[in-house]
Amino acid sequence: MFKQKKKYSVFVTRAIPEAGLQLLRKHANVRVWNQTSPIPGKELYREAARADGLFTLLTEKIDKKFLRANKHLKIVANYAVGFDNIDVPAATALGIPVTNTPGVLNEAVAEHALTLMCAISRRIVEADRYVRSGKYHSWQSMLFLGADFFGKNLGIVGLGRIGISLARRAAQGLGMKILYTDPRPNREFERHYDAEFVKLPELLRRSDFVSLHVPLLPSTRHLISAKQFAMMKPTAYLINTSRGPVVDEKALVRALKKRLIAGAAIDVFEKEPRLAPGLTKLDNIILTPHIASATVTARDNMSLVAAQSILDVFSGHRPKSLVDPAVWRKFLAARPVS
Repeated sequence: MFKQKKKYSVFVTRAIPEAGLQLLRKHANVRVWNQTSPIPGKELYREAARADGLFTLLTEKIDKKFLRANKHLKIVANYAVGFDNIDVPAATALGIPVTNTPGVLNEAVAEHALTLMCAISRRIVEADRYVRSGKYHSWQSMLFLGADFFGKNLGIVGLGRIGISLARRAAQGLGMKILYTDPRPNREFERHYDAEFVKLPELLRRSDFVSLHVPLLPSTRHLISAKQFAMMKPTAYLINTSRGPVVDEKALVRALKKRLIAGAAIDVFEKEPRLAPGLTKLDNIILTPHIASATVTARDNMSLVAAQSILDVFSGHRPKSLVDPAVWRKFLAARPVS
């Protein structure tokens, strides 16, 4: 039950589903940046200065300078699973809880990764353009030949919730063999899906499809670059629904131009929304605008999780999705809830 006495103020940095806004408005004063473009830095500072809680998107850079200038904030709730846009150590040092939205978008992102995998390998976008342009005059046995899935190797890089959700669909639905790499083996997963734990180089050499599901960390930036593309099969496809900088985009353009790999389908970009030169001119890549979690159900649930995290903090309850649990004791010591 909600027990807060004071009505706090929340600033939401972009329009979000009404489900989350309605929940917030029951217990807090809410302001929303309703423009389609990201909020300018000066406006973000101005709005944060008079807010108790901040509801952020990945487009907002919440760095150490920003946090120090707004150390009065009781929470920064990120509308995403990833939180590479926020300096979490700086927030923890200042006693500001940071939350994310894990769990509620796993299925949507896994479905998008599978959709991209199917679309690029079966050349769906190319075929659609071909028909729309009036070039389809008769059936041809060699027209738009693509790759199949049954018995093929799917290499999953990063076995978190989304990676496991994709593996379930690929193994049980498409009859694919699962290879995976992660900091540690998951024996239960291996038994359940007849999967094989391998190091990244072996995964790249053996996989017909490689799907990336790692967070953006110093160790994963440019995890896939020229050296890795050279390891892959010339018939292989790369799928990225994780974070753009995990892939060296310039190296990707070169690999696709030289046909070192058959194709790629990516939902995230290295310098989003800017693209590496030449990327849009290639016919063996599919590009989507960071929409892997863009289902009504997933986005509604993300907004509710983030909103509830804010309300939990305002009422002195530890939110379930703290990025750094160590912050909670600091928060309670420095900011007694009224």
